[in-house]
Amino acid sequence: MTTGLPHLRPNMTVGLLGGSFDPPHQGHAAIAHAALKLFGLDRLVVLVSPGNPLKTRQPAPLPDRIAACKALIRHPDIQISGVEAELGTRYTAETLRHLRRLHPGVRFVWLMGADNLTHFHRWKDWQQILDTVPVGVLARPGDRISARFSPAATIYRQSMLKGGESRLLARADSPAWCFVNVPMVDVSSTEIRARCSATQGG
Repeated sequence: MTTGLPHLRPNMTVGLLGGSFDPPHQGHAAIAHAALKLFGLDRLVVLVSPGNPLKTRQPAPLPDRIAACKALIRHPDIQISGVEAELGTRYTAETLRHLRRLHPGVRFVWLMGADNLTHFHRWKDWQQILDTVPVGVLARPGDRISARFSPAATIYRQSMLKGGESRLLARADSPAWCFVNVPMVDVSSTEIRARCSATQGG
């Protein structure tokens, strides 16, 4: 049985940044470092997922992606984890239920790029996520307007903290979410894979 995430203690504020990271890139590193600072977190955990249920294409092997994340995202308060594979969870809501049970007293915050907020209403049990843990949204290039007017943002408009209150998010009662604008590296994993394929093909 998994022990969850090591080194977490009750009353800590811990951000969870999930994704396939296939491959990880400077944009991911920028989000992780910015979230740690802007939301005043004690710890941030990068959750490298076994696979994305919303995507038909399956990612590179999990150990390879974890190693790549560790090589790219370096900070004493940032931990890289493949715990979702140990938990056997496929959806974020499931992962959060398990982690909250394994780590009582820890104040988790779900973190995501604004591009994910745009289609967040398609996630399984998305309202349960917002109703049980605070959510921090970090804007990436081109995603600001569509994210602000997404179904999830519209339905939970009254639960939104102002950007200047971002450091209060981790200890706010759910539902609570906060949208912050962060200078980002405008690059995606899809673009990187395409470049690699083109190079290999040539």
